[in-house]
Amino acid sequence: MKKGRLLTVCLGLMLLLVGIVTGCSNQSSASSNGKSDKLTIVFYPNESAKNFSASREELKKQLHEATGKKVEIQTTTDYNVAIEAISSGKAQLAFMGADGYIQAHHQNAKVQPLLIQSGEDGTEKGASYRSYLMVPKDKVDAYKSGSDFNIDKIKGEKISFVSSSSTSGFAVPTDEIQKHFKLKNKDELSEGGKFFDKVLYGNSHPGSAVNLLKGDVDVAAFDDIDLAPFMDVSEGSYDKVGSTFKVKADADAPFTDYRGKEVVSISVLPVQNGPLVVNTKAMSDKDRKAIEDRFTSKDVTENDKLFGKEGSKTATLWQKKSAKTTLLKVTDKWYKPTHELVGK
Repeated sequence: MKKGRLLTVCLGLMLLLVGIVTGCSNQSSASSNGKSDKLTIVFYPNESAKNFSASREELKKQLHEATGKKVEIQTTTDYNVAIEAISSGKAQLAFMGADGYIQAHHQNAKVQPLLIQSGEDGTEKGASYRSYLMVPKDKVDAYKSGSDFNIDKIKGEKISFVSSSSTSGFAVPTDEIQKHFKLKNKDELSEGGKFFDKVLYGNSHPGSAVNLLKGDVDVAAFDDIDLAPFMDVSEGSYDKVGSTFKVKADADAPFTDYRGKEVVSISVLPVQNGPLVVNTKAMSDKDRKAIEDRFTSKDVTENDKLFGKEGSKTATLWQKKSAKTTLLKVTDKWYKPTHELVGK
């Protein structure tokens, strides 16, 4: 009798354990197939900064209203954390650059671009921003040949990039450097002691700019959209080589110690707009369609918490470069130029 009761108890425990495991498995499966009642969106370090908090919260609100689901925001201090989160499905959405998207897509083909900011005419034409190589204004003459600017002198200098996963803060400027100096590959550009005397990474566009402003490097790579809340063009224009950028008198951290300082662009290059990315395995088609519909409507494209004017001090996730600026549906095919640039 005792042996029989013991066997019954053991069998019951085994069945209970199987039930728990099966339940966990089903929950995991439901989550991976987009049936979770929660959505997570991950941000790069740039958009994880405090000054983007209002825009992130508005995005969260719009996602909730589109899908009816609880939305969680995941901020990061490392590009690779965001890339891993979206490629693994831990996050269903990601706000990222073209290079990071392509790396995530390479790891998991279910990662796809969902929406991009349009060009000024409301189409894919001109759907780009700018990547710079900048130097201190008081040293700019060393980068001139007559009245023209060039990057000849940067070899052997100290440079700051944003991250090796940054499109505008690494992939695009190193592609220009590789072609200009006829290098076999980019490998020698990523660390000091080879092409450059020293290589630093700012981990964000403001971080790379600060490396230059505080004198740790001779030249730095960063973009325009992430620096717009902190810098104004005081001479020239955003798309002209040799233009002067001045830190705003009321610039917030991390620029408070560098207000009034000036840098000059010695290289200006176009970069494909980064996408709002979706892991199609981790999100249902219904939710994806609801987000597409919501985010291509005026509820979003006319929302000044999400679309700020170029040069505005308020940091927003997208920029209203014209009255026609909107968000567009896009596929991986549109990113063919950046696929070729990064070799994936």
